[in-house]
Amino acid sequence: MLCSGSFLFILLYFCPQNNCIKTSKYNIITFLPVNLFEQFQEVANTYFLFLLILQLIPQISSLSWFTTIVPLVLVLTITAVKDATDDYFRHKSDNQVNNRQSQVLINGILQNEKWMNVRVGDIIKLENNQFVAADLLLLSSSEPHGLCYIETAELDGETNMKVRQSLPVTSELCDTSKLAKFDGEVICEPPNNKLDKFCGMLYWNENKYALSNQNMLLRGCVLRNTECCFGLVIFAGPDTKLMQNSGRTKFKRTSIDRLMNTLVLWIFGFLVCMGVILSIGNTIWEKEVGFLFQIYLPWDKGVDSVVFSGFLSFWSYIIILNTVVPISLYVSVEVIRLGHSYFINWDKRMYCQKKNTPAEARTTTLNEELGQVEYIFSDKTGTLTQNIMTFNKCSINGKTYGNNEPFLLHFFLYIYIAPPLDFSFNALADHHFAFYDQNLLEAVKIADPSVHEFFRLLSLCHTVMSEEKNEGELYYKAQSPDEGALVTAARNFGFVFRSRTPKTITVQEMGRPITYQLLAILDFNNIRKRMSVIVRNPEGKIRLYCKGADTLIFERLHPCNQDLMNITTDHINEYAGDGLRTLVLAYKDLSESEYEDWSERHQWASRALDNREERLASVYEEIEQDMMLLGATAIEDKLQEGVPETIAILTLANIKIWVLTGDKQETAVNIGYSCKMLTDDMTEVFIVTGHTVQEVREELRKAREKMMDSTRTLGNGFSCQEKLSFPRIASVLEAIPGEYALVINGHSLAHALEADMEQEFLETACACKAVICCRVTPLQKAQVVELVKKYKKAVTLAIGDGANDVSMIKTAHIGVGISGQEGIQAVLASDYSFSQFKFLQRLLLVHGRWSYLRMCKFLCYFFYKNFAFTMVHFWFGFFCGFSAQTVYDQYFITLYNIVYTSLPVLAMGVFDQDVPEQRSLEYPKLYEPGQLNLLFNKREFFICIAQGIYTSVVMFFIPYGVFAEATRDDGAELADYQSFAVTVATSLVIVVSVQIGLDTGYWTAINHFFIWGSLAVYFTILFTMHSDGLFSLFPNQFRFVGNAQNTLKQPAVWFTIILTTVVCIMPVVAFRFLKLDLKPQLSDTVRYTQLVRKKQKPQNRRLRRVGRTGSRRSGYAFSHQEGFGELIMSGKNMRLSSLALSSFATRSSSSWIDTLRKKKPTDGTARPMLHRFHYKMAGLTLYFFFLIYTKHLTL
Repeated sequence: MLCSGSFLFILLYFCPQNNCIKTSKYNIITFLPVNLFEQFQEVANTYFLFLLILQLIPQISSLSWFTTIVPLVLVLTITAVKDATDDYFRHKSDNQVNNRQSQVLINGILQNEKWMNVRVGDIIKLENNQFVAADLLLLSSSEPHGLCYIETAELDGETNMKVRQSLPVTSELCDTSKLAKFDGEVICEPPNNKLDKFCGMLYWNENKYALSNQNMLLRGCVLRNTECCFGLVIFAGPDTKLMQNSGRTKFKRTSIDRLMNTLVLWIFGFLVCMGVILSIGNTIWEKEVGFLFQIYLPWDKGVDSVVFSGFLSFWSYIIILNTVVPISLYVSVEVIRLGHSYFINWDKRMYCQKKNTPAEARTTTLNEELGQVEYIFSDKTGTLTQNIMTFNKCSINGKTYGNNEPFLLHFFLYIYIAPPLDFSFNALADHHFAFYDQNLLEAVKIADPSVHEFFRLLSLCHTVMSEEKNEGELYYKAQSPDEGALVTAARNFGFVFRSRTPKTITVQEMGRPITYQLLAILDFNNIRKRMSVIVRNPEGKIRLYCKGADTLIFERLHPCNQDLMNITTDHINEYAGDGLRTLVLAYKDLSESEYEDWSERHQWASRALDNREERLASVYEEIEQDMMLLGATAIEDKLQEGVPETIAILTLANIKIWVLTGDKQETAVNIGYSCKMLTDDMTEVFIVTGHTVQEVREELRKAREKMMDSTRTLGNGFSCQEKLSFPRIASVLEAIPGEYALVINGHSLAHALEADMEQEFLETACACKAVICCRVTPLQKAQVVELVKKYKKAVTLAIGDGANDVSMIKTAHIGVGISGQEGIQAVLASDYSFSQFKFLQRLLLVHGRWSYLRMCKFLCYFFYKNFAFTMVHFWFGFFCGFSAQTVYDQYFITLYNIVYTSLPVLAMGVFDQDVPEQRSLEYPKLYEPGQLNLLFNKREFFICIAQGIYTSVVMFFIPYGVFAEATRDDGAELADYQSFAVTVATSLVIVVSVQIGLDTGYWTAINHFFIWGSLAVYFTILFTMHSDGLFSLFPNQFRFVGNAQNTLKQPAVWFTIILTTVVCIMPVVAFRFLKLDLKPQLSDTVRYTQLVRKKQKPQNRRLRRVGRTGSRRSGYAFSHQEGFGELIMSGKNMRLSSLALSSFATRSSSSWIDTLRKKKPTDGTARPMLHRFHYKMAGLTLYFFFLIYTKHLTL
């Protein structure tokens, strides 16, 4: 029985929570109404439905209803099929999880039950490698003392092992008969999202027992290295901590979608205004002129006044002019987005051959949003790093070891130091471990006491589990990769951790097995930042071993360690400068009486029912004093390939990167330095660790004050905060000189995210170049993303690889999942997925930028061509008695957006590009127009509308003026309705075709085919509709036989078409020429540079052909390139030196070295060429050593 207050007790008693989860949105019954409701939330869909209803009224409709219903049904169907497909996969995933089998104890017998049928209060049996079905209280285990081992990758992203233990009082309940009699009562906290905390009490046999997180198995964990265990279901289904952290699936729309909804409303308002003007004109015309024609042009039945006639005319014009926003726009948008998604899926440069994993666009609605990202929120473990640790260096008793690894500078400039150490003397050594300093191995072999004690500590002070499948084959399962690396290092140097029980640790020291009695484990937590064990050796000597953060350990050392501490501090600073993760090691000898006294206090604190953690921390603090310093370790957490370069390039693109990790602060900060988010050149790195609201507020205030020191004093000595309003402080902070970083812990972040402090936190964080949030829960990750979305109005992207990142991924505008080693939960919740972080730069700077560019050009052109097409009806209304007569015939109106102009604009929207992909990566500043929303906004929209209206004026009045006086070749008048309609329609198709030719920046065979093919199709259909054949088949529909042929035979008609085209297009050409000449954009400059390079290549080849036989270009000329001038001028070149060096090496090696090898010298040029080669080699050698010197490498 479970309870937490009367309400929860009643809830569970009368309505026990089942274990079924649901992430899908629809079912068979609700799909159609819910999906249609969602689709008609789009303003455009509602608008077209309204028009369809109007077209069904014969008194006001001058167009057939099929012109609207066919495209509307098509759009709704395509969208519904896409939504149904997405939801089908969600249903499939839910069913797969809900139908997993688990063994449930029912009436004293274990029976197989589906996960969905598990209830709170059930007792479940788990076996090795099984997923935990619900949040369980561990009752018993097959392991001694009720221990079991779990993997929590789906919860917190960590692939390491964790230990859980049942209460001693329930650990003996190992058979079903005893478990069937278990009648304990659990009082616990209500469901929440805190993964690291659980508070409850077990009442059983008239006793009560405190429950903590160490007794819980959470849903999503996997049982490892444990034959079986039994657990009591505490929380099930949506109440589990995993589901509490998952967040809700949100419907994501792009900023362009939201803008289009606004524009559709504006256009509808403009449409209403035009309808009102024309209806008023109809009323006036009918009153002043129309009554003269009543005899042979009577009003329709039911029309009895000029006012009512104007009213009907209003709705008729609403129908005729509705093509300013045709529904084909939305069909085209979906097709373009689908094409962009396929380009991402087909990109071979985003394919990981090692994992056989291609990039995948899991949605088609967010592609252009990829070109507008301003903030990236990234997980650390498994996203930035490989989660692989290596033991690189150490400091023991004031002497440093390591840093003798060989490395390669250039092909033939190789610095060789020493081979990896030979550990063949140790049969239990890990063959994958590599170390390069022979001095450390010699110190071990000569039995240096400090060195032996150093590795003894590493082999004892940990919570690693060992598994020995075969004799001598050891496999370590560690709670953190750091521990695994340290224990493996001790193993290779002769101190092999073999096994443990709850009370002993067995170690093989230099071939001799020794079993230590484990007296106590003082475990690590985020506040202590250290871990200790107390052991008794076979001689009976008691010793405490401790490892932890340097600042915490140094404070607890005996005063006699001062000199050694100073030396070790220098070594630690050196290691930290190399981006390594450091720990300090210390020990303390304890007397028997001292330990006994402490043990009593420890047992009393561990049994406390209130403030248990605080009491234990106080007891730990007592014993961890006056320790003796042993040394320090330095571990490297290997980054994924290309992470520093990717972060550097994205930073140049004005994208801010925040790291949100559940890892501890020291680890996250070290990774920040490794991936160049944090650098020693930064003005200051602010660390916020306050535990109360006041402390956090004060730390944030001090950080802002320090950042504003350079611009703090304004006139009359007043401070910035005294002179500026609160919202203005953010803009001032972001404009201040210097580079800052912010590091904040999870408990501090909880206070910073409160309503009265969130803006202060955001303003401080946004003023920093880098932000790292440590020890954050999955829900806090989502809250940080939501905070930026709320106040910055910027496009956000979240990227992660574990189930703990799902909530963040769902909250951001764009979610990216890394298909790594931590399950597929992040991928399933994401919008895009790939296997490595480095592919993010290509996703954003190439695919995202191109998608945004193409969509913006598509929309601008689409609105232009439709206003040019539709506004002709408006001008014609003033010359046809406002009778709602159309200029074009209804077949042209139907086919204009579907056939005549659809394919060219689709080709531009799918294939167009302003610069090649290499230039997009070489010039990250090209990404900024998307962030600033420059290519399609309200201003650009009005420019397109103005151009369309101008085109419609020219297209109507030039032919109208010509036809008023023109005659045919035979002297008859040219002016008739059908000839005028053919002339205007032909002019329109030619003008918009020329315009899209001007708008197209990247011509392909498809573009040519669609543009010229559309013109050919137009003339083919035009002549066919005015042919004898169609007239004979449908005499009532196609009456104007030969009209198109006769009209287009007249020279005056072609003169009119050419004149109209020139007058429409020439202002556009002139404006673009002047803009390109007077105010070119960066993309224009890049294209011009590319053209110059192309023109220079043939000249260079011709020069080499006419030159002397033995002459050649220098090696430097081959490797010289453009691209880093901007970095040098911006002062960021030192941070990108590794990127520059790698680029230099890769681009030069395949050019001038190969040329030197292939080129055979002639007699007259061999010696000078050799001299030039030596000079160049000497220069390059000096250049590389200069780089080494500036990077402070010790050779």
